[in-house]
Amino acid sequence: MDGRSILLPADTADDLAGTAFIHVDDQLVGTYTTDDFASAVRLLDAVAVAADELDHHPEVHLGWGHIEFELWSHDVGGVTRRDLALARRIGELATEQAARPGN
Repeated sequence: MDGRSILLPADTADDLAGTAFIHVDDQLVGTYTTDDFASAVRLLDAVAVAADELDHHPEVHLGWGHIEFELWSHDVGGVTRRDLALARRIGELATEQAARPGN
């Protein structure tokens, strides 16, 4: 399976187990809670750098004490290995920033 093949929820379940991300419809959605707005912004700043490095960018919803990421590969209309790689990197950055998986 190449990096642009669409993955189904069954294909991503093992990779997403224990993370903040779930596979909903044709995207991965991950929510994190933080202590305040500034902490959420710092996480977003770190993710922005990583997204540029990976040349793959999430949709982001930012608020006081929380941040949500939506990942999908627009060019193929669904979730790919690129999305899993970015979700994994976001999880690492969230841990470094003391953000917690939210709901």
